[in-house]
Amino acid sequence: MNKTEQSILENIQKAKDGNQIAFSILLDTFWNEVYAFQLKRTKNENDAEDITIRTFSKAFDKIASYDESYEFKTWLITISKNLHVDLIRKRKRSLLDELDHHGDEVKRVLDETPSAEDQLITEQNLANLLRDIKKLKPHYQEVINLRYFNELSYAEIAKKLNEPVNNIKVKLLRAKKLLAEIIQKH
Repeated sequence: MNKTEQSILENIQKAKDGNQIAFSILLDTFWNEVYAFQLKRTKNENDAEDITIRTFSKAFDKIASYDESYEFKTWLITISKNLHVDLIRKRKRSLLDELDHHGDEVKRVLDETPSAEDQLITEQNLANLLRDIKKLKPHYQEVINLRYFNELSYAEIAKKLNEPVNNIKVKLLRAKKLLAEIIQKH
């Protein structure tokens, strides 16, 4: 087993123990592969991104059930594939059938340790930060604004946007990473 595989297994174990930083590392490690897989399937950036967010949301919610005899990436792709099939089925059904059946998806307490992305964001002056936030896609701008400027909790954001808490967590992780990348380009 090489060092990367060992690190992934360690982060999976930490994530199973509820470590939010480990979730973030796994998200960063596998985001591009899951997104590329969905982009190929859906041929639509918005659908691919939405399914990828929901894939990580579901994976983080069900991490305790992950069987380490399978590759983590394979497990994520399987979840992603199933979510895409579900999306197709939902679209075929009447819009009136759309109900939020994710209710109490997750109520984990997050590790509030500032990440490298958090520190970079904090160090920027407000004018530059607002300019950089405007470079994000609108749904990422919205979660950043609700979390950091309106100071809403994850649960409050989830309620306001009518989305599961895990989706909000993943969107915020992704938004912070993208924002940090924009800031680093300066």
